[in-house]
Amino acid sequence: MTITRLPPGTLLLVRHARAAGQEPGADLTVEGHAGAAALVPALRGLGVTRIVSSPWRRAVDTAAPLAAALGLPVTPDDRLTERVLSGEPRADWPDRLRDSFADDTLTLPGGESGLAARARGRAALDAHRDPAGVTVIVTHGNLLALLLGLDFGAWAALRNPDVWVWSPDGTPTRLDVPS
Repeated sequence: MTITRLPPGTLLLVRHARAAGQEPGADLTVEGHAGAAALVPALRGLGVTRIVSSPWRRAVDTAAPLAAALGLPVTPDDRLTERVLSGEPRADWPDRLRDSFADDTLTLPGGESGLAARARGRAALDAHRDPAGVTVIVTHGNLLALLLGLDFGAWAALRNPDVWVWSPDGTPTRLDVPS
């Protein structure tokens, strides 16, 4: 989908650009910096009035070029951090993640259920929606998939970065962003 104008109250949900790792301080890769820069021409003319991001470095660094181009601050919100599937590293994490999409109440030790992650993410979206403009929300793949109601296969198909338009009526649509 290519868009030239968005109604006030629209959210642009962005999965961060490609990063070197999964930890909160992971840097963007060279490809990730190029992906973040590609968001500027794609989103510049859409009426963006707010930019909100997970405080994790890869999300903030994805938001930074657009924020600089628009002269807007990046507002961090802890509710937009990635969902923690488990408190410990697991070799079987892909299987457990698939299970968690099938059962959104599944909670592994030290982890967060999909239901809980979606609730905190929705609270952030509700708090930051600008009824007079367009809000960019930069977050992470699993949380984004949960917010959009995607299944495991659609989560696996998300790109870095990936942009979804969430209209005021609650309908999400993927936005084609050239890389």
